[in-house]
Amino acid sequence: MKIKFTLLTILFLSLSLTAQNKIDAATIMEDIANGKDINYTNKTIVGTLDFTYMEEALKKLPKRKKKNSWWGNGNYSNSIEKDIDVKISFTNCVFRDDVLAYIPDEDSGYTFTADFEESVIFTNCNFEGKAMFKYSDFDSDSDFSGSIFSEDTTFKYAKFDREISFENTKFVEVSTFKYSEFRRNVSFAGSVFEDSAIFKYTKFKDGVSFRNVNFEEDLNIKYMNVSGDFDISNMNVGYDIDSKYTKINGKSFSKYLLNVKN
Repeated sequence: MKIKFTLLTILFLSLSLTAQNKIDAATIMEDIANGKDINYTNKTIVGTLDFTYMEEALKKLPKRKKKNSWWGNGNYSNSIEKDIDVKISFTNCVFRDDVLAYIPDEDSGYTFTADFEESVIFTNCNFEGKAMFKYSDFDSDSDFSGSIFSEDTTFKYAKFDREISFENTKFVEVSTFKYSEFRRNVSFAGSVFEDSAIFKYTKFKDGVSFRNVNFEEDLNIKYMNVSGDFDISNMNVGYDIDSKYTKINGKSFSKYLLNVKN
């Protein structure tokens, strides 16, 4: 009887701890809406974390967006932007579902995006669902170092105004930073891209580090523009590099490599 009681106690405590470690994404969204900074460590986030607040925004919008007529002035945009004005911090957290700062909603015809005014930290996190940050502006420091992106990931058109790190990250599926802009030096050192990596048209205005990065498949840096330090020491690319029209401090990628060797 005593053994059974002990086992039941252990089971109860285990279930209790598991429940305590789970946070509903809706709770986080409610806290953000109420102006509370977000700070979680060693938690599992369940449910879609929608930084765009699409469902809330749709209630205030027409049921169906009318397309511009050909004689219209063209100033009507279908983009709905949400400003996140609190600090966001997740450390050693698991996101079971999608994390969205970009939603192209086919039903309404609107595209919902989110910008971040304060610091954004996702360190050593595991994104088991999609991580969509297309068009997002990061006005303050941001850090995605040590995180794993298991599904589709996009930072296309994203702008990073302050300090930013992607060190030791892992991208399992195709990842794109196409048209993204980094105003400060950014490091991808030690990262792994298991599928194709796209840095086409990306602008690095204060240098970038790809030291010890393993691109297991193709690397697209076509039209990429780098000003400042460009560290590719021990960088490995499994298949092809498309470096057409790439500029490294005003020089082509091939000329840069020749100068490095000399």
